[in-house]
Amino acid sequence: MPISVNPLPVRYLPAALLWALFTPLAMSAAGTEVSVAQASAESAALDLKPVVVTATRIDQTAFELPLSIDRLNKEQLQDGRLQINLAESMGRVPGIVVNNRSYLAGDTQISSRGFGARAGFGVRGLRLYSDGIPATMPDGQGQVSHFDLGSAARVEVLRGPFSVLYGSSSGGVISVFTEDGDPGAKIEPSIAYGSYGSRRLGSKVSGDTGSLNYVADVSSYTTDGYRDHSAGRRELQNGKLRWNPDTDSSLTLVLNAVNMPNLQDPMGLDRRSYEANPTQALAGAYSYNTRKSSDQQQAGLAYERKLGTQDTLNSTLYLGHRNNITFQSIPAASQTPDTSPGGVSALAREYGGIDLRWTHRGELAQAPLTLSAGLNYDNLDEARKGYLNFIGSQLGVLGALRRDEDNQLYNFDQYLQAQWEPTKAWLLMAGLRRNAVQFSSKDKYITGTNLDDSGSVNFSDTTPVLGATWRASEALNLYATFGKGFETPTMNELAYRNGAPGMNLSLQAAKSNNLEFGIKTILSKKTLFNLALFEVRTENEIVVDTSLFGRTYYRNGGRTERSGLEAALSTSWDNGVNLALAYTNLSAVYSDTVLGSTILAGNYIPGIPRSTLTAEATWKHQPSGFNVGFELRSIGKIWVDDANSDAAEAKTMMNLRLGFEQIASGWKLKEFLRIDNLGNQTAVGSVIVNEGNKRYFEPEPGRNWLLGVAASYLF
Repeated sequence: MPISVNPLPVRYLPAALLWALFTPLAMSAAGTEVSVAQASAESAALDLKPVVVTATRIDQTAFELPLSIDRLNKEQLQDGRLQINLAESMGRVPGIVVNNRSYLAGDTQISSRGFGARAGFGVRGLRLYSDGIPATMPDGQGQVSHFDLGSAARVEVLRGPFSVLYGSSSGGVISVFTEDGDPGAKIEPSIAYGSYGSRRLGSKVSGDTGSLNYVADVSSYTTDGYRDHSAGRRELQNGKLRWNPDTDSSLTLVLNAVNMPNLQDPMGLDRRSYEANPTQALAGAYSYNTRKSSDQQQAGLAYERKLGTQDTLNSTLYLGHRNNITFQSIPAASQTPDTSPGGVSALAREYGGIDLRWTHRGELAQAPLTLSAGLNYDNLDEARKGYLNFIGSQLGVLGALRRDEDNQLYNFDQYLQAQWEPTKAWLLMAGLRRNAVQFSSKDKYITGTNLDDSGSVNFSDTTPVLGATWRASEALNLYATFGKGFETPTMNELAYRNGAPGMNLSLQAAKSNNLEFGIKTILSKKTLFNLALFEVRTENEIVVDTSLFGRTYYRNGGRTERSGLEAALSTSWDNGVNLALAYTNLSAVYSDTVLGSTILAGNYIPGIPRSTLTAEATWKHQPSGFNVGFELRSIGKIWVDDANSDAAEAKTMMNLRLGFEQIASGWKLKEFLRIDNLGNQTAVGSVIVNEGNKRYFEPEPGRNWLLGVAASYLF
């Protein structure tokens, strides 16, 4: 029986509202004449200097900036893909690992230079944005479940804390941008079927009337799951509406919602179980019916106003609501003491924030100067409850209340970033951000030996960034950058103390020094090569203490060191062949021995692969519309615990996709067939770090297929 925890009286964005709002716009624009051939024409040339905005919030080429930033375009995100998970396409970005957990109840695991690898819930260590609206809470925990890849124009990935325009993080920023509507009106239905009962249905409407641009996308994805007890359903709606009241201003409304009810959780396997049958679920997954239900609704409003020829004012306001209820397999007997928070975790979160930014483009000493200054405030109110996961002898049901508290967390930051080009050969960048995060908890469940666990804790730091690019020639840039990272504990990391009730308020923020050197070079008119060397030294690294029955406890792990190399090569030929390579070598180790734990100086930090390699080759025959793509993904060994007692073996997976395109009677049609894991290997998709019962392994699917069709019609 579905369980709702403090739901909103009215959802922000049901599918019916999307279509009621956007469909009339499409129909009213149907009279606009646009050439189908013109609208569907796509350049096959390789973009050697992609324009990005994430690092500076203004249009700039990634080639010029003194930092590592990559962009994935619409074709790389959508063509021949299910469009459900960033793992489908993010392998092209060096330094980034997106693990395939193969079931919807397991949140996407994303790490950048090893930051975020410990996350058992949500995404942390990175700042996430969707159309400029934060997808990361002020505590540093983010969600990507509402990222709509079916309507995404691009994804930008910044590695390292090298832009002060964003909040506390150590790993960098991932930004998703919804596409703009083409002149006229367009409808785009799509459908995909695949192995394990997977099905995705989508429908998109978009257009541009001149002063009004709009996109609305609705999709539904269901799967029986590769493993037993891993079925799930995700319903997603995303809409963007931009209005230009005059030539100097724009107003953009972004609405999205996601609903994921009763997602089954098969849990991790120990080595013996994994090797015997990787598709099985734990016995506890059945007896306690381990599962998770989530829904989120979010709205954002962005306003931009040009103040003359040199100054621009930007303001962003957003608010949202998220429900989450998780049924864990914590044994009923261990929940007897009053101090136990139970085996069901229920959260209801209200969040919102505002960002005000002024940008000035002028000159200093007759050389181009860009200044950005801003204020940022975010707030999160959380109602956290815990329940028994049984009633009498019946397991896996909502039992008696065992935890009840109101938590609040907010941040107020100030930032300033400058970019100056004193000569044609040099670009200098500097920034400073003051981060301040305050957390408080009001305990409302006080009974027996469970005393009042109310409390509060504050975190603050000032994080500078300093970087320089030397333009050695038109085809060669060298750069160096230094920046400080600041990573506060998330609410979920503060939520539990191992062996004691109440919040883990002794957990400290992690602080890091990040240094990077790099080369960006154009080897030929269609070949780009980037190389980055980096070193990161962190104090008070936040690590997993232990994870048991789906509940994770955290502690500080002393000092750590990360050093590595990232390389990316992209090239194309006139015959329609394109090649992309991305390689990462990363050494992430503990520098200290931590008493009372298995952390020893010199041990590798678990959850982080030593190396990754992605190769993707594509060929498109323009006259016929036929295209083929081959993908190779190699991931090194991943240690599963601090003691480095076991590891997920290195793996190399190969995927193949075939596609066709046609234009008939005004319709543009795309069909594709995709086969993943061609060699039908048994492999681990992700690991559960420091799992107390040694159930570290989450297998990924064997050979599987996906067949899809998409159509578009431009009125």
